[in-house]
Parts: sequence; C-alpha cells; structure tokens
Amino acid sequence: MVYFIGAGPGDPELITVKGQRIVKEADVIIYAGSLVNKAIIDCRRVDAEVHNSASMTLEEVIEVMERGVRQGKLIARVHTGDPSIYGAIREQMDILDEKGISYEVIPGVSSFVGSAAAIKKEFTLPGITQTVILTRMEGRTDVPEKENLEKLAQHRASMCIFLSVHMIDEVVKKLAVHYPVTTPIAVVQKATWEDQKIVIGTLADIGDKVREAGINKTAQIMVGDFLGNNYEKSKLYDKDFSHEFRSAKNE
Repeated sequence: MVYFIGAGPGDPELITVKGQRIVKEADVIIYAGSLVNKAIIDCRRVDAEVHNSASMTLEEVIEVMERGVRQGKLIARVHTGDPSIYGAIREQMDILDEKGISYEVIPGVSSFVGSAAAIKKEFTLPGITQTVILTRMEGRTDVPEKENLEKLAQHRASMCIFLSVHMIDEVVKKLAVHYPVTTPIAVVQKATWEDQKIVIGTLADIGDKVREAGINKTAQIMVGDFLGNNYEKSKLYDKDFSHEFRSAKNE
C-alpha cells in the first residue's frame, strides 16, 4: 500500500495524527527533502528505508514504490503542505492506477493556512470578501492565460500566491492593476518553521521590504483587505441573529 501524506507547512507537530502514524509504521519513506522538514520523519522506524525525492525522477520514485509493494511493504510518500496543492501527485497516482497499485491520500495543512495562522488573520471576513484565490505566477511552469494574475486580481478577493516571491516586483505590478497600491500585503517565508520570517507592508513598499529581509524562495504571498482592520462582525454569534441552534435574543 502507498500513502501520499501531507506533512504540513513545516512545524513537525502540524502533520496529522494519521499521517504521523503511517510515517512511524512505514517500511519505505519517500520524502520531498527540498521542502519537507526532515524532523517530520524522525519518528520513523530505525530500519525504515528512506529516499529523498528531491534528487529523483518520476520514474525513479515509481520504481521504489512498485518494488516496495511487490515486497509487501508499506510506503509513505511524504509531500510538503497538502499534496493536492502544487504537489505533483496526480501523475504519480495515475501511474499507480495503471499498475493496479492501491494508494490513499492523507491531507495536510497547506502553507497558505499556516501563513494565515502565523500572522493571525482570517481570509474570509464578512463585508470584505468571502473568496480565497490560490494561484502562482507563471515561471518554468506555465499558467493558463485565463488565470493570469492580473485577471484574477480584478476580483479583489483574498489572494494567496505560491512559488512567486522571487518575482515580487512583477507580482506587485500585476496586482496593482486592480488592487490600490495601499492594499496590505504579507509575505511569510517558511511558515511555522523555527526560522520563519514575516514581512508586512503594502503594494507600494513590499518589494523593498522583501529584498531587505533577504527572502527569495519558500514563501507565501498574501494580499487583500482581509489583512486590514475594517470588517463586519459575523452573523454566527450575533445575538440578534437566529439559526438552527440558537434563537435571537429579541425574538
């Protein structure tokens, strides 16, 4: 059996209980060493076979999985954050399907929610936005034209931009077509790690602040008015708002 495991954003305690149990039990561990905090697999068995996929090809990863399954072993494929977001797991799962190899996906905490926790903000504020956009700038991997950052920015929603901090000036240029330059923006490098860095500014000054902090990779960019302090209170706990579990105080 193969398990795809979301290891979380970095803090070893942010892997799920189920994910950690599989890592502890695994005969073979394949982990994304360029991104996953190695402390996450420190709980492994002393005799577990460990592979760092940072230096492996897709074919080599599948070969390790297939060999392990033939030998009746339990394989933990450990990805950073949640594997469904920029995890490149679909191509692995499709090959396993073709080979008739069973697998399961265990979700994890993505860096975008780890980053929101780090700066103590909520993406979906009443009266501000109820939408969160997860995206990236085009780089070595293309982005469909209809998902160009400038086009997405017209919604003025809460936006989380992955894999793009090394292009911060271009990111700002595209966002500023629709977001005012006074819009707050935050950059969190290595969210939840011991050495995380947090930079907060506006579209007007974030580029300089990011460069001053020496941030050029492994960072989440978050932009939108959810970073500000103006919003409406939720109806969920409003004393004058009734719902299935509570009557309004004035009824």
